[in-house]
Amino acid sequence: MLFQQNLWPLAVASTLSCLHGHATAAGDAVITLGEVKVAADSNGPLPASSLLTSVDLLGADKIEDQNVNNSWELLGKMPGIQLTETRMGAESGKPTFRAFNGEGYINGIKVLIDGIPSNVNSGNQRFIDMIFPLELDYIEVVRGTNDPRYGLHNIGGNLQFATRQGGNYNDSRFSYGSHATREVQWALGRESGGLAQNYFIAKQDSNGYRQHSAYEKYTLGGKWFVSSADQSVKAGVVARLYSNQAQEPGFLTATQAANDPRQSGAHNANDGDSRDMKQLSAHLDWQITPQWQTSQKVYFNHYSDDRRVTFSNSAASSLNNLPRQRRFWDENQTGWLGTMTWRASPALVLDGGLNVERQKNLYQRYRFAYARPTNFSQPTTTSNDDQYSLNNVGAYLQAILQPTAQLKLVPGLRLDRFSGDTLVRNTGARGSLQDYGWIKQPKLSLVYSLDAHTSLYANWGRSFQILTGSRAPAYLMTASQAQFAPSLNTGSEIGLKFKPTPQSDARVALWRQEATNEVANMPSTGTTVGLGQTLRKGLDLQASARVSPQLQLWASHSLQEAKVLSAFTASGVSLAGKEVFATPRRISTVGLEYLAHEKLRLGLQGRAQGDYFIDDLNAQGKFGALLTFDASARYTVSPQVSVDFQIKNLANRRQAYVWYDNFFWPAGSAQPMYSPGAGRTAFVALNLKL
Repeated sequence: MLFQQNLWPLAVASTLSCLHGHATAAGDAVITLGEVKVAADSNGPLPASSLLTSVDLLGADKIEDQNVNNSWELLGKMPGIQLTETRMGAESGKPTFRAFNGEGYINGIKVLIDGIPSNVNSGNQRFIDMIFPLELDYIEVVRGTNDPRYGLHNIGGNLQFATRQGGNYNDSRFSYGSHATREVQWALGRESGGLAQNYFIAKQDSNGYRQHSAYEKYTLGGKWFVSSADQSVKAGVVARLYSNQAQEPGFLTATQAANDPRQSGAHNANDGDSRDMKQLSAHLDWQITPQWQTSQKVYFNHYSDDRRVTFSNSAASSLNNLPRQRRFWDENQTGWLGTMTWRASPALVLDGGLNVERQKNLYQRYRFAYARPTNFSQPTTTSNDDQYSLNNVGAYLQAILQPTAQLKLVPGLRLDRFSGDTLVRNTGARGSLQDYGWIKQPKLSLVYSLDAHTSLYANWGRSFQILTGSRAPAYLMTASQAQFAPSLNTGSEIGLKFKPTPQSDARVALWRQEATNEVANMPSTGTTVGLGQTLRKGLDLQASARVSPQLQLWASHSLQEAKVLSAFTASGVSLAGKEVFATPRRISTVGLEYLAHEKLRLGLQGRAQGDYFIDDLNAQGKFGALLTFDASARYTVSPQVSVDFQIKNLANRRQAYVWYDNFFWPAGSAQPMYSPGAGRTAFVALNLKL
């Protein structure tokens, strides 16, 4: 066991507070890769560094030159991030960490875009697709259970995508690469006389690596902010639109993937996805007095999806009920977040917040008869025609206490409550969301500075999981159905952040999360598997160093484990001791940048991921191991013009996402299914800064 008990890290660090040392200001646990224009300001909202947990920042200079099909792939540079690359059209994949997988059953990572909650109802991270690299200012990863700012979906931590705010620039990027991938991005910023305007347009098209995997997507964004003459008040509006029209190549059997990984079955010829998303938000930051500051955000998110998917190519009667489905989502989220910060003295800061979110959602799922390819115009069965709501009220309060120059303590408490109802429109059945009551989430963090370059930090906290979807067990359809208590995650972490040299940073962290009543829940297919009590634990190691003015190196290695402690399958088979499926034991990254010449910058990045079990019984073997390297070069023609070259999967290694789901397959029919990834690919891009 990593810890004998959850409070052990805090006890160790508290003991250290009694030690004698130099009067060094208490630090934080943030590691930054690249240039980030974010600082712990003495005014304004509290930064993530005040949370005293493992925080990583990835700067714009490590983002803007990347060729990615989806912006969640950018997190592959960051430590401890698992990338689940499903590669099914618009349903492309997602990043996760702290041993939460990306299958869609356990959605444990909160996503925010410019501070706006950006998960869909199920917790999936589809709003990330709205953001393209050239628009980003930085990406922030906050790990652990001790962040009180957010509740829903903030089980293992959160991701913040911060886009450009203010400034004067006119940047564009034009790229072309393998599989006829074309992309154009344009970012414009104008700031003068208290008015800041930011605009962004991007479009990406590709034929795709596999047959029948072409897509076309675009995004539009705008920001308009005004500031008072003394900069005490800043208010503005942010708007985004996104559309993606994508084909889906479908999954392959092991034999098919080995013989021709680029093929797509004839039964998938009509599969595809039409996805549209919108985001509109209003922001107000007001420095009321030097001691008092408030921040207010009002937002509206819209998510619309029409997915056509075929999983079976068989006309056998035993397989007729396998998914040949058309799934419609229409989700609307309206919300408000407000915070108030009181900087009473250097030794005391109080920070509190309230949030309200109202969701009005529609989910429709239709089944279709066997056809090759599936005829999606004439459904045979309506599996879902559900109109449902989810309402959340949350509040938090935390204090930042600094009794000595070396020691900082952050106790906190968060409360969340949920309500809602559902209507099954094709039957008239109604049901209410389970009454979870007020979900209490205490938090406690501290940091102790041993010297000017070394900080020991520890934290303990509780987060939660509630069921999502439109039917039972999230919404009780009959009085006889059993209640599901919220899954409570109790996590602890102890870490050491230090600077081996003035031009380097390193961090080592031990962490642990134990959950009660955890549920693997897939609302889109109507499957729910109770995992009961689970335990996640791990060790994170990372370092970055500027070896010379020309050479920068970084590396990370994460060991993790997720196990079921007590649960049974529907047939009564014990899951105790089994690993949570789709969770690798190790994740590693390595990278370097070398300035070979004042005009030529070279880069190499590697990413490795261990294999993992793909089923809850751990009976199907392990899959998913990954080792890949990407190489890049940038040649600067002038201060305004540069050219990028990038080769991905340099060694041309075969890789595939492997999926297994026996919940709706007849006994003995389920098998591992493959979504092969691309081999070696190459891209060239022209960058203009006018």
